[in-house]
Amino acid sequence: MRREIALFLEHLEQGNRSRHTLRAYGADLRAFAAFAAARGYRAPGDLTPSALRAYLAHLHERKAARSSVLRRLAAVRSFLRFLVSRDRLGANPALSIRLPRAERRLPTFLSLEEATRIVETPGEDSLASLRDRALLEVLYSSGCRASELVGLREEDLDIRGGLARVRGKGKKERMVVLGRPAAKALQAYLGEKHRRGFGSAAIFVNLKGGPLTDRSLRRVLRKHVLRAGLGRRVSPHTLRHSFATHLLDRGADLRMVQEMLGHERLSTTQIYTHVSMERLRAAYQKAHPRA
Repeated sequence: MRREIALFLEHLEQGNRSRHTLRAYGADLRAFAAFAAARGYRAPGDLTPSALRAYLAHLHERKAARSSVLRRLAAVRSFLRFLVSRDRLGANPALSIRLPRAERRLPTFLSLEEATRIVETPGEDSLASLRDRALLEVLYSSGCRASELVGLREEDLDIRGGLARVRGKGKKERMVVLGRPAAKALQAYLGEKHRRGFGSAAIFVNLKGGPLTDRSLRRVLRKHVLRAGLGRRVSPHTLRHSFATHLLDRGADLRMVQEMLGHERLSTTQIYTHVSMERLRAAYQKAHPRA
């Protein structure tokens, strides 16, 4: 099945899927292929609906999270659908398999005070601290994904206009807004970056001048979360969730938030209205005399 998986991943790459998506699909499909081969299903044509049900049972036996089960089954279904479309498989054995219902978890987010403490933690006494301040300000100001942020190039910026062009999932472009603190932090950082002679087109660079990676961004954030004294786990996506929640709490239009986040479907953005309703309910319980 390895050859067919390689063809499928090549097809996804040509469709401008991100490297994270390719890595995840590859890992999930190789795990499925290993399970199938151990039970005598060595080629896609050997697969049956009962084989897929056995795989589903195997995942449940291993106590895989529901989100992981859904992701792995979605990868297998997409793979088999691809093989049918290329006439490498007569019928899709996954069509009769019902996916378990996805859990709908409310996103975690920071309070306004917590977000402010994090982005204001870096000083202004070195290139690294100027970079970290600009990095965190832009992350919270724009609601970018981690990959979008580290992928920003200087040509994407319109600091005077308070805008930046980002490339999201499927390399789709959109404009995001930069608040005044983010624009100011970027100007200070880029001035020092250019003074040091770092000519990289990437905005955010490491201390050797190379582009910053997703992993480095997470390390920077983790460092400043600790310095801010927050005893909780905060990821770049937590700041993205906080961006959306704070906008909606202050009356922003849901469709505008959808556009700023780069969501294809409004239903994806609507989860933040549930977060806001929880906060409204808490405020009501605290303040209303007959709550």
